[in-house]
Amino acid sequence: MTASEAQPTSRPGGRTARTRAAVRDATNAELAEHGYAGLTIEAVAARSGVHKTTLYRRWGGVDGLIADALALADEDDWQPPDTGSFDRDLLELTREVLATFADPTTAAAPTAFVAAAFQSPSAATALHAFYAERHRRSAVLVDRAVTRGEVPAGTDAVAVVTAAVAPIYYRVLLAGEPPTDDMAARSARAVAHAARAGTYA
Repeated sequence: MTASEAQPTSRPGGRTARTRAAVRDATNAELAEHGYAGLTIEAVAARSGVHKTTLYRRWGGVDGLIADALALADEDDWQPPDTGSFDRDLLELTREVLATFADPTTAAAPTAFVAAAFQSPSAATALHAFYAERHRRSAVLVDRAVTRGEVPAGTDAVAVVTAAVAPIYYRVLLAGEPPTDDMAARSARAVAHAARAGTYA
């Protein structure tokens, strides 16, 4: 089953919504505690209180559970910072990403999702969609900067956002460096300078 097939196509309310929320929370918790290799339908069923036959019928398997958990990006109301300054917006954005990994409690789930993407094509597809949506929303901070005359017209907003946050993911997740505020500040400053110079136009 593909990620798109595993994800419910509507946004139902009532009991169905509560069931989906319970399953999603259980999936996140199991991933955080045991990783992709330890994620099982049985464990999610026990934690969520939803029978495993229901999980198999609606989600198909663990890859379907992961895809649906990542679909949260399409449903929440998260928006990027809006401080009135391009440099400050970019700094706050990188700090927000960094803060996710600074706390072991919040870092466990996203770290597990990234690890799952290396082992499951469906998880990789879902993770790509998750970050594409986050970057699409974040692009507005660059669009505002263009309007204010802080960066050149024609600047590739998504490229700017991606360049700002990518070093954090690399250094924390791949290189294993401890997250520090300086890590966020350096990335934001470098990309803001490059954007003003027209690098991304």
